[in-house]
Parts: sequence; structure tokens; C-alpha cells
Amino acid sequence: MSARRTVDPDQLAEQLLSGDRRALARAITLVESRHEADRAAADTLLQKILPHTGKAIRIGISGTPGVGKSSFIERFGLYLTAQKKKVAVLAIDPSSTLSGGSILGDKTRMEQLVRDPNAFIRPSPSSGSLGGVARRTREAMLLAEAAGFDVVLVETVGVGQSETTVAEMVDIFLLLLAPGGGDDLQGIKRGIMELADVVVINKADGDLLPKARLAAADYRMALHLMRPRHTDWQPQVQMASALLNEGIDAVWTTIEDFRSKLEKSGALQAQRRHQAEGWLWRELQDGLLDWLKQDAAVASELPKLQKAVGAGKATPHAAAKKILGLLGK
Repeated sequence: MSARRTVDPDQLAEQLLSGDRRALARAITLVESRHEADRAAADTLLQKILPHTGKAIRIGISGTPGVGKSSFIERFGLYLTAQKKKVAVLAIDPSSTLSGGSILGDKTRMEQLVRDPNAFIRPSPSSGSLGGVARRTREAMLLAEAAGFDVVLVETVGVGQSETTVAEMVDIFLLLLAPGGGDDLQGIKRGIMELADVVVINKADGDLLPKARLAAADYRMALHLMRPRHTDWQPQVQMASALLNEGIDAVWTTIEDFRSKLEKSGALQAQRRHQAEGWLWRELQDGLLDWLKQDAAVASELPKLQKAVGAGKATPHAAAKKILGLLGK
């Protein structure tokens, strides 16, 4: 078995800051690693590049199945690179709950964008992380910013718990929906709609165009009845067609308007501070859970307590309290 190759975080940071795309790929692999030595190197790397982050616009994108999310992201990315923007796409790939394997098919779904020298696509397995969002997605965002990318897109698995997690790490959240109004509103959870800063009705073309117009009107009305996430921004509804490459420029104009208004009021900076503090608490929770699993006394007692809870002989609260009492002994 060959010896494990050590990573020089100083050299990797230098390469990353020069805009080396291969260095970015290696850096993301490093922060995603669960190996203890890699984690230490990743921490050093992140500390070195931190002063060079924060300049990109961070965009979360989600959508219902069949909405054409990958096609939209590719068209959107190509539009931005044509505007001399560097675009990074962090696509959270669902990991199998049985095998742990991931599909990692985003590069094949965005064949044009992946060949663009000003674009970078990184599918990351969710690996069972809460909400289907890769645990190190936040760090991957910082790495992409340090490498000089102007726009970072975070694509989620689908409409569900992952949306809340992504909304807590990006500047603006886009929800892609298919044409259709009225009853379709019932299929969208109110909590997901409340997260949206911009709703995009995709596939607004051909025979679906009249339905897209009706859907846009329905969603505008629905959004006006909901409390917006930002006092400085009323959520917008746009129509687009990834197939015909229409409406993409209007979506970007809306995003720029959002950023301008929130930067002017100071709300964007305040949101990022709040997100960073929330990230700290998430890391503390994850770290404590890892520590808990590695504790010898807990490992010995946990199976018995888990069995007792399952059999109805102990309450989850009492069992958890006993496990926590074992720490440090």
C-alpha cells in the first residue's frame, strides 16, 4: 500500500489564489476529506485564503423535479461567462442511503458549461448530511471565491429540507418552478416559498407559455401574502426558457438589483455575519456529535440505551441525559 501523500496548504493556497482550477478541485477534495491529517491541512488552508473571500455573489438554486434545473443553470452560467464573469457551480449530489455512492452526473448534464474556461462545476456527494447538503459546501464556496470566481451557484437536490440549509449560506435564493398555476400552489410548501427571493417559472415557451403566465400571476399573488425575508426586498417572479435561452438576462438583472439594494442598506453584510455565526454553531454541533461517537464509554453504553428506548423501557430524554453524563468520565 502506497504512503499517503501529504498536502502543503501554503503551496495550495498560493496556487488557489492565482486562479488555478486544478488547485481549486484539489482544495475542495481536501476540505471534504474526513482524514484527520487532511482536516488539519484544510483548516490551515482556509485560514490563509479567508481574507480573499466574500467578493462573489452567492446564489442558491432549487426546484421541483422536472423543472429543468440543470438546463437553466447551464444557460444561466453560459450567459454569465459571456458577460466576463467567472462562475462556480457547486451541485449537491444525492448519496445513496444504501450504498453511500453518489450519482455525480452534473458534469454530463451541463456539457457546454463544463467546457467553458470561465466555469467550474463541482458535484459533491451529500453523504447523508442534514438536508442533503454537503457538510463542507460552505468551505467550498470560500475556496471558489478565493480562486477568483465572481458568482457561486449552489444547486440543491430538490425541494425539501435542503432548501433551508442552503438559504442559510447564500445571499439570494432562487426557486425554479414549472408552468402551471392554481392547484400547483398546493404542492409547494409554504416554508419553501417563504425562502424564495426570486421565483423563476422555467419552460415558459411554446404551448406552455400561457400556463407560465398564469403561474407567474398566481405566484406573485401568493408571495405578496407572505412575509418577505428582507425588509429591503419584495420577492420577484420571472419567466424564463432555458430551451430558447429567453429571460435569462432578466433573472440576472433582478439578482443584481437585489444585491445593490441589500448592500446599500447594509442588510447583505448583516446577513453574512449572521450566517457565519450560525455556521459556528453548526460546526460545534457536528464536532460534539463526532466526539460523542468516538467516546469509549458512550460506545459501550449507547447500544443498550438505544435498545431500551426502542423497547419503550426508557425515554429518549432520559437516555440522552445518561449518555451526555458519560462524557469526560
